[in-house]
Amino acid sequence: MVVALFAVLFTYMAFNVADQVLLASGLHGAFGWSSGAVAAITAVLAAALAIFGYDWVHRVFRFLLVISLPCYAIITVAILVGHAGGTTPHHPGGFLFAAFMAQFSVAAAYNITYAPYVSDYSRYMPRDTSPRGIIAAVFFGASGSAIWLIALGAWLATRLNISDGLVGLQTSGDNVAAPLGSITAFLSATALLATMGMNAYGGMLTVLTGIDSFKTIRTSRAWRAATVIVLAAIWYAIGQTISTSGSNTAVSAVLNSLTLMLYLLVPWTALNLVDFFFVRRGHYAITDIFRPDGVYGAWGWRGLTAYFVGFAAEIPFMVLPPIFGLSYTGWIPNHVTNGVDYSWVVGLLVSGLVYLILSRSLDLAAEREAIKASERELLTIDQEQR
Repeated sequence: MVVALFAVLFTYMAFNVADQVLLASGLHGAFGWSSGAVAAITAVLAAALAIFGYDWVHRVFRFLLVISLPCYAIITVAILVGHAGGTTPHHPGGFLFAAFMAQFSVAAAYNITYAPYVSDYSRYMPRDTSPRGIIAAVFFGASGSAIWLIALGAWLATRLNISDGLVGLQTSGDNVAAPLGSITAFLSATALLATMGMNAYGGMLTVLTGIDSFKTIRTSRAWRAATVIVLAAIWYAIGQTISTSGSNTAVSAVLNSLTLMLYLLVPWTALNLVDFFFVRRGHYAITDIFRPDGVYGAWGWRGLTAYFVGFAAEIPFMVLPPIFGLSYTGWIPNHVTNGVDYSWVVGLLVSGLVYLILSRSLDLAAEREAIKASERELLTIDQEQR
């Protein structure tokens, strides 16, 4: 669990670093605002939203969805009917498999990194929520937004020759009807800020859960606020370091973050999927998950073994982007695959297969009794709260 928590915390922090760089660069390009001031203000506001808590995060997202969705819809329709400006490239080029795999990996990373959000959000859902409903909502929500917005970004880059998403939205929207573009760019930046608040909230939960795994603590508002503030200071410092390190940092920060998150989260995702669909088939003793002396024990050696074997299998296939002057390209992309990174596919298959084999020795009969006891305990807690 601790290994997974580290990967999850890295994901939240990496997203906030990338989002901070994107906001600072995008708002400077779109409105001329100071990048340094934007970075500082967004870090403070995101931390404040996380400190206010879960309910406020969702209020902000619901409000932003209602007012921004029509703007995106208008710009998308205008693009489809040819009223958003832009010109067809004179030399559009052809299909490159390496470029396709790079984009496919980014899309895979975007969707796989939804796993921590699903995990954190599901803890607040009613016990009788349908698993199929959760799976359907996550799948169509994640894939639908990715297909729409990645395609929109590709059009902005190729037809307007703009690599910054906020600047592209501003230009295309204002081509339709000013100030539609400026409004959409500002709302998009606000949504990114709210996402940073959600990441800070999830990061706080991850840190406190990790501490509680070793030493039982009674959380409070002071604990939560202090944790969020420390996390905000860390991602702000890293983001500022990246912003002052060179050119094209916004795009590079996102790609580098997604690549590193993919390496860390793929083995964990494989374990989750295999365990849920093929090993335990969605049946868990919820209360025992948080007990070192529970049916799952303090350390799950099968999961840890599968995770590290899968991660090790990724290394020869990795293409690590330059980060602070350091980079790495594995033997396979150097000599066999012409620089194409297949590491996440290898990690997914190896971790899943190793875990499935090791799980054949699990005593699922003993777990059934623990599941019944857990359900009775949860039912008692639910009745007391009512």
